Amino acid sequence: MKWDTKLYDNKHGFVTKYGQGLLELLAPKPGERILDVGCGTGHLTYQIAQAGALASGLDASPEMIDTAHSAYPQIEFMLADAAEFSVANPYDAIFSNAALHWVHRAEEAVKCMSRALRTGGRFVVEFGGKGNVVQIYSALEQSIEELTGQKVKAANYFPSVGDYASLLEKHGIAVEMAMLFDRPTPLDEGEKGLENWIRMFRRPVIESLPLEMTTLVMDRIKLRLRGKLFHDGSWYADYRRLRIVGRKE
Repeated sequence: MKWDTKLYDNKHGFVTKYGQGLLELLAPKPGERILDVGCGTGHLTYQIAQAGALASGLDASPEMIDTAHSAYPQIEFMLADAAEFSVANPYDAIFSNAALHWVHRAEEAVKCMSRALRTGGRFVVEFGGKGNVVQIYSALEQSIEELTGQKVKAANYFPSVGDYASLLEKHGIAVEMAMLFDRPTPLDEGEKGLENWIRMFRRPVIESLPLEMTTLVMDRIKLRLRGKLFHDGSWYADYRRLRIVGRKE
């Protein structure tokens, strides 16, 4: 997917904001080599570096990597697929925030991340888990089918605790903590928030529609969800997050 990094940073800053708690779990130390998988525009990678760690970022999006390079030229950013990368020297820790649900080849990604960790290295990640944004995705799929007859699949890779923990254990990462939790997330720009979110994170689905159909689909989605996800002047995304802390055996 081609990313609009300006829209990502300006209207969806909550991605970085909610990564702060995960950074606290990572607790980067001076001199540690840490890889941020799915680094996006690099803001959290930079914060890891600010703690004194030797941080590197990896992302499959050229747009994200270009923006990260421009913002933080002193940090190493690599254009690579999380399911197809390798490193010469294993890292002390792997960190990933709000990225691994985009990686459908989950087992291949786990293999790569495990190989990129030294023995005893830390694994600290959070991403969308089972049931994540199920209301938004269902409303999008149903609205498009009702108005166009097309059947679309909007969901990403959202595993259960058991599914993902099993993959990690299979490939040498011992799970020390795993939790799935609801995190309703307010979206910026009031009434425009939900449409901004859909245009950002479901861009290919929306761009596949005839232009004249887009407004009708958006209106129907809002009508369907207003009573559930619109409160006090803001839209909320029905996020459910999977957070895992592990260690390379």
